[in-house]
Amino acid sequence: IRQSANEIRRSHAHINWLKSTFPNVRAGEVNLTEVFETFQATVKNNELNETNSATDIAFANMRSRLRMVNLYYFASINNYLVGGTGNKVEDFGVGFFTKYGDGGVDISPIADLLKSEVRAVAAALGVSNEIIAAPPTDGLFGDTRTDEDQIGASYDELEWAMNYIDSDRAKQDATALTEREKKVLEIYNQRHTANLHKMVEIPRCIIPKELKGQ
Repeated sequence: IRQSANEIRRSHAHINWLKSTFPNVRAGEVNLTEVFETFQATVKNNELNETNSATDIAFANMRSRLRMVNLYYFASINNYLVGGTGNKVEDFGVGFFTKYGDGGVDISPIADLLKSEVRAVAAALGVSNEIIAAPPTDGLFGDTRTDEDQIGASYDELEWAMNYIDSDRAKQDATALTEREKKVLEIYNQRHTANLHKMVEIPRCIIPKELKGQ
C-alpha cells in the first residue's frame, strides 16, 4: 500500500534470497493501494467522520489491518499459519504494533528476541546486510519516517531501557543516569503504559454465577 521504491526493492531482494535458499518458499505480490484508497474516500465522506489529529494514525493503522486481512485470506485458502515479525521490544516493551494489524498473527517466532538478537540471527542465517542495517520502518505513512522518528528513541536505547528496568541497577540511585538515559526511560515507560492494552488479555466482564441462574 503506497510503499516506497526502496522498500519494494529490498522486499523483492529478500524474497528472491528466500526462494533461492529454501525450496518451500513461494512469492506473490498483492497491491492493496486501490482498496485502501476506496476505504479512505468512503469514510471521509461519511457523516460520522471528523478529521482531527488522530486521522493520520487511524489511516496508518488501517493500512496495517488491510495487510492482515490479506495475509489471513491466503493463509485460509492454503491452510497456512500467519507468522508475526515483532521482536521483544516491539511486542512486550513499547507495544509498537497495530492491534489486529501486524499484531494479528498465529505464531510469533522472534517475539522473545531483542532487536540486537534478531540482527545476530539474521546475520547467522545469511540475510543481506542491506536488510539488517536498514532503518526500521513500519511503512504506514507513505513517507520516509522511521520507527525511531515515531518513538523518539532507537531500538538499542529501548532495549537498554527494557533491560535496565528488569535489573538490580534500577533499584539503585537514579541520579547516576545521564539525561539521555532518563529521557529514554521516560519514553519507554510512557509507551509501555499507553500500549499495555495490546499486551494483556482482552478485558471481559465476569458475571457472578448467582446472576446467571442455575
